[in-house]
Amino acid sequence: MAAVRLAALREVKKAERRVALVPEVAARLIRNGFEVIVEAGAGTSAFFPDQAYADAGAHVRGRAEAIAQADILATVNPPDSELIAALRPGQVIVGLLGSRTDRATLEALAAAGVTGLDFAYLPRTLSRSQTMDVLSSQASVAGYRAAIVAAETFSRYMPMMITAAGTAKPAKLIVLGTGVAGLQAIGTAKRLGAVVTGYDVRPASRGEVESLGAAFLAPSGLEDGAGEGGYARELTPEEKAAQQAELAGHLVAHDIVITTAQVPGRKPPVLVTAETVARMKPGSVIVDLGTSALGGNVEGSVPGEQVVTKNGVTIVDGSNLAAEMPAGASAAYARNVQSLLGALVIDGALAVDFADEVLDAVTVTYDGAVRKGA
Repeated sequence: MAAVRLAALREVKKAERRVALVPEVAARLIRNGFEVIVEAGAGTSAFFPDQAYADAGAHVRGRAEAIAQADILATVNPPDSELIAALRPGQVIVGLLGSRTDRATLEALAAAGVTGLDFAYLPRTLSRSQTMDVLSSQASVAGYRAAIVAAETFSRYMPMMITAAGTAKPAKLIVLGTGVAGLQAIGTAKRLGAVVTGYDVRPASRGEVESLGAAFLAPSGLEDGAGEGGYARELTPEEKAAQQAELAGHLVAHDIVITTAQVPGRKPPVLVTAETVARMKPGSVIVDLGTSALGGNVEGSVPGEQVVTKNGVTIVDGSNLAAEMPAGASAAYARNVQSLLGALVIDGALAVDFADEVLDAVTVTYDGAVRKGA
C-alpha cells in the first residue's frame, strides 16, 4: 500500500507568516508512515528553511508539483481560487477554511470534488479534540502577543518602577473576554507587572481569572452569558446596550484595554464604543483581537492598521497577532494538524468516517456537496 502523501504549501495571504507543517512534526509523520511534501519556501517566513524539512525526511518541491502529488493538503488560510483550480477530485484539504462566512469557497471546493476539513467546526468540548484545537492554540499565541504589543505601544512602564528619579505607577490593564486568548493575555500582563482585571459575561470564568492573580469583573444584572462550545453567547440588544454603558465607566479608568470577544461566524460584539474611546486618557492603548472583516470589539478599529484618535488613544488591530509570532504559532498549528490526521488516516489508509464525531463535525465538503457552512 502506497503511503498517504501530505503536502504543506506556502501561504499566499498578505502578512501571513505561519506554515501548516514544521520540520519536527514532519519527521514524526514520516515515522508514522506518511510521505511528506513541502512547497519550497513554505516555512521561510516562520524561520524553518527548506533544508530543515529535507533533513527531516520531507520532499521539497515546487508549488505545482506539491499540489499534484498530494493526497492531503494542509493549509492555514482558506484556499484562493488559483489553488482550488489546481486541485483534483478526491483530494483532501485541511485548515481554517473560512466555512462559517465564505460560501463561495465552499461551493468551489465541492464543485472540484475536494473534501474540505475545517478546524473551525471542531467540537471543542470533546476531550480528544483538545490536541486538534487550532482555534485554541492560535488564540493562546494571540493573547500572549497582545500583552506584549500593548506593553510595546504603551508610552509608560507596565510595572511599578522605583528609581532615583521617582516612582512610576503600574499600568492598569483590563482584558475583555477571558477565554483562551484572554487568559493568556492576563497571565502575560501580570508577568509584565501590570495591575490586571479580567471581564467576562460568564460567571464561571471568575476562578480562572483569579487563579492568575487578576481581579474579576462581571456585568451586573446579567445572570449568565455562557453559550455553546465554551464561547460566550450573543447578547440581546438590551443586554448589549446595558453592557456598553456599564463598561464605559470601568474602561476609562484603565490605561490599557485588550478585547478578545468573538462569536463564530457573526459580527463581533462592540464592547468599546467611540464615545468611550473619546473619554479615555491620552496615551491609552486598546488592542482589539476581535477585529475582522465583519467588524471588531472597538468602534474605530481598522483591520491591518494602527489608529491614533484625536484624543491620543492608540487602537491596535489584533486580528493577525498569531502570524506575528510565526515560529511558535506554526509549531502549535502543526501539532494540531498531526492530531487530526490521526483520525483521518487509519492503518495507512485515508478514510473520512462520519461515524467519528470529530470527522463528522469538521468535514464541510464531501463527494461534490457542501455539508455545512455559510
